[in-house]
Amino acid sequence: MSTISNGSLHLLAVPPVPERRERLRDEPVAGDKRVLLAAPRGYCAGVDRAVVAVEKALERYGSPVYVRKQIVHNVHVVSTLEKKGAIFVDEVGEVPRGSHLVFSAHGVSPAVVQGAADRDLQAIDATCPLVTKVHREATRFSRDDFHILLIGHEGHEEVEGTMGHAPERTTLVNSPDDVDTIDVPETERLVWLSQTTLSVDETMETVRRLRERFPHLQDPPSDDICYATQNRQVAVRKIAEGADLVIVVGSANSSNSVRLVEVALEYGAKAAYRVDYASEIRQEWLDGASTVGVTSGASVPEVLVQQVIDDLADAGYGDVKQVVTAEEDLMFSLPKELRRDLNGNQDSRGLGGRTRKLDWQTQ
Repeated sequence: MSTISNGSLHLLAVPPVPERRERLRDEPVAGDKRVLLAAPRGYCAGVDRAVVAVEKALERYGSPVYVRKQIVHNVHVVSTLEKKGAIFVDEVGEVPRGSHLVFSAHGVSPAVVQGAADRDLQAIDATCPLVTKVHREATRFSRDDFHILLIGHEGHEEVEGTMGHAPERTTLVNSPDDVDTIDVPETERLVWLSQTTLSVDETMETVRRLRERFPHLQDPPSDDICYATQNRQVAVRKIAEGADLVIVVGSANSSNSVRLVEVALEYGAKAAYRVDYASEIRQEWLDGASTVGVTSGASVPEVLVQQVIDDLADAGYGDVKQVVTAEEDLMFSLPKELRRDLNGNQDSRGLGGRTRKLDWQTQ
C-alpha cells in the first residue's frame, strides 16, 4: 500500500475504498427515519482554492507537479490528484531542481520558501489566506518584541509553518492542561495566536487559563480560528441535539473532521463516527437510530457526502432535511501564477470554486 505524508511525524497509509459485501439493510426502528444534513459542511474557500490550484497547475504545466505535504488533509483528494499526475513529497529536497512545486493550504515557514528558492523550484503558494493572516501576525508581533503563545497541535504543519515565522519568540500550547507547565520568558509583552482549525470551545478555554496565569496576556487583532471551522462546529451542534447517530465524513489526520465527532458527542448525539467513505458505515451503527446526522470536514469533497446519503437511503433514511446555520459565499483568488490561461487571458476559474449541489437538492 502506498503512503502519503500526514503532515505529522509518520506516514499515513492511503486507504483503498472499502467494498461493502451487501447494502445497508432497512431495519425497523421506533419512529420515522430521517437524515439531518448539516450546512455548512465540506469544502471551505481555502481548501477549494488549494485543490483547484493543483488541478490548474497540472493543466498548465503538465505532469508531474510536486506538492509539499498533503495539499489538504483528505486521503480521497490526495489520491485523486495523484492519479492526475501530482506527486506528494515531505520536503523540498525531494523535488528535482527547476520543477513546479505547490505549497499546501496549511502553509510553510520562511525556511521552506528559501529551500525551494535554493533549488530553483517554481513555487506556487496555495496557503489558505486565513493561515497567511496568522503568519503575518506572528511576524509583526515578533518584530514588536512580543512573545507569542501559539495554541495548536504539535506536529501539525500549520503550526510548524506559523512557528517558523517567529521561532525564537513562540511557545506552543497544545491544550488547556499545558498552561500550567509551559515555560514562558518574563515579559509584559505577551500575546496569543492559534491554529485556524481548532475547536472554538477548547481554544477559548485555553485562553481563559492562560489569562489566569498571565493577566497581561493580549489578544490578537481578530479571531484566528477560521470562519469555516466555526461554522461547521455550530452546524454539527445543531444536528447533534436530536440525533441518535452522527456520521462525519473526513480523514483521520484532519483536525477539524476529528473535532466534529467530538463536538457531536458533546452536544447530545448518542453516537458519532468518522468515515472516509460511505462504505465504512456499519450496519450496527444504525440499530435503533431513527435520526441520523451527517456532516463533513472542511477538506471533504461533496461527492463523498452524496455517497453517504445514497447508502443511508438504502437503509430507509430517504427523508433528508438540511439544517442551515450559516450561509457561505466566500471565495479566494487563486495564486497569481494561475489566474490567467497560457494566452494571458483572465481564467474563468481565477477565484477557484465549483458547483457542489447534491442530486437530492434538485428533486
